Amino acid sequence: MNFYKNMKKGAIVVAHFGTTHQDTKEKTIDIINKKMSKEFEKLDFFQVYTSRIINRILAKRGIENLNTSQMLEALKNQGYKHVIIQPTYIINGTEMEALKREVEQYSHHFEDIRVGTPLLTSTEDYFEVIKVIFEENVDLTSDEAIVLVGHGTEHPAMSSYPMLDYVARDLNLPLYIGTVEGYPSIENVKKLLEKDKKKKVILQPLMFVAGDHAKNDIAEDWKNELENEGYEVTLNLKGLGEIEKVQDIFIERAKKLEDNLPEDILKKKADYAKGKKCSH
Repeated sequence: MNFYKNMKKGAIVVAHFGTTHQDTKEKTIDIINKKMSKEFEKLDFFQVYTSRIINRILAKRGIENLNTSQMLEALKNQGYKHVIIQPTYIINGTEMEALKREVEQYSHHFEDIRVGTPLLTSTEDYFEVIKVIFEENVDLTSDEAIVLVGHGTEHPAMSSYPMLDYVARDLNLPLYIGTVEGYPSIENVKKLLEKDKKKKVILQPLMFVAGDHAKNDIAEDWKNELENEGYEVTLNLKGLGEIEKVQDIFIERAKKLEDNLPEDILKKKADYAKGKKCSH
């Protein structure tokens, strides 16, 4: 009898919103997937795209991605008992709520499902993220500012954006937060830039990937409007998922979830690799 087949199998699933843009995927999703797979080599690695719209678009291109429910169904059918799910979301908004609902629906099929947190969850997270972003933009002049543009939401998690902006003010850093769809808007950002007498703006996405919103709303709409107001605008279309320290934050979140997993789960790959067998 194959020893591996009788082990309680463990999996780690990285949950991405997803993207249809191959260029940013290669710089963000592919990189963190590779890192996660290496970091959790004792668990089987999987990914999901949680956006059904993105999955439908990719399916028309012949690219199949499972969503969360489809993945959990597959893991259940393959005999997995312990699952870690780490999202790469920025805030605890609509997507995070949907992820938790889907996990709850399948929880009775597993002995243990553990779900990690988005980038901005605890108060400390906001300070850490501000520090990481600012380290990416050193040597600013006195009239220069960083403007981060997030997606925005109607979910109560919209408060994450002004909180991040407040933390930047608390740290006395020339960093301003806006959103494509929600609050703070570009009008709110322009008021603060004028108040603080900023003339130059580094414009970049507050998003894991730099896809449609970055290339269209930020690189075109926001850039044009700020330039029309007289600001000198520099684009930095770098998704947060490209920043190594942001990748590491997500990995550390997942590593905390790995604590106290049953030893047989963590040993099973090594045992299988050695061809270990047992018989009755």
